[in-house]
Amino acid sequence: MTAHDKRLHAFRPDLADARLQGKVAAERFVDGRPARIVQPVADLLREPRPDAGLDTQLLCGDAVTVFDEAEGWAWVQAARDGYVGYVSGGALGPGEAPTHVVHAPRSFIYPGPDLKLPRMGELSMGSAVTVRDFAETRGTRYALLASGGAMIAAHLGEADRRADDFVAVAEDLLMTPYLWGGASAFGIDCSGLVQLAMRMAGRDVLRDTDMQAATIGAAIEPGADRADLRRGDLVFWKGHVAIMVDPQTIIHANGHTMLVSREGLGEAIDRIGYLYGGPTGFRRP
Repeated sequence: MTAHDKRLHAFRPDLADARLQGKVAAERFVDGRPARIVQPVADLLREPRPDAGLDTQLLCGDAVTVFDEAEGWAWVQAARDGYVGYVSGGALGPGEAPTHVVHAPRSFIYPGPDLKLPRMGELSMGSAVTVRDFAETRGTRYALLASGGAMIAAHLGEADRRADDFVAVAEDLLMTPYLWGGASAFGIDCSGLVQLAMRMAGRDVLRDTDMQAATIGAAIEPGADRADLRRGDLVFWKGHVAIMVDPQTIIHANGHTMLVSREGLGEAIDRIGYLYGGPTGFRRP
């Protein structure tokens, strides 16, 4: 990362975050305005056009700062991890402070408190909602949302609830399809898996693999047989990261299986090394 990495600092030749005044060159500096993501998942793109590269995704309820809006696009910075990019203007709304977070991998929104009604949407793990009330139908408890609709209450946790083990969260996401730039339980990449799992355990970390390799926890030097690795340690390759489930096994979102999957660490090192070389580092959160 550079001192003013454009992934984490909002500045362009014509416009920049007011907090960067005197640090970067721009024609104009603005404070930005607060907003929240109101779509289930919003793609954060590197340019304001639909065919631009997908850098990451924001989830329903995520807070952002909006610096510019033009031609149906908004230039924003995510509050949770500082990532900067463009989202569709339709993804933004004023939003209320969320009261609950989705803890199931995925959950449906129904038009009312009845699972037999046709679904009207779906949310990923990590999405945040505002619950107005609760209702019960045929023994099933529902959360009634301020935005309209109802969700299975057991799929939600209060906003301050934290998972005890981020690795167990990653294991809940086994078989999730691999998606480059994905950050949700509908599709996720390697660093997105680390970020979402840690988010559910109450720890916000940076998004990309190079950022995580430089900032999460402390670097460790395992022995030649790697027997001293333990659950929760992170293994980094160039452009890739995996989570240790135990001293011999990793879980990672990967382009080999195109899924979140378990794999033996030794087998992964051999397979990945053929094209990309060996691990570049190990870190203990």
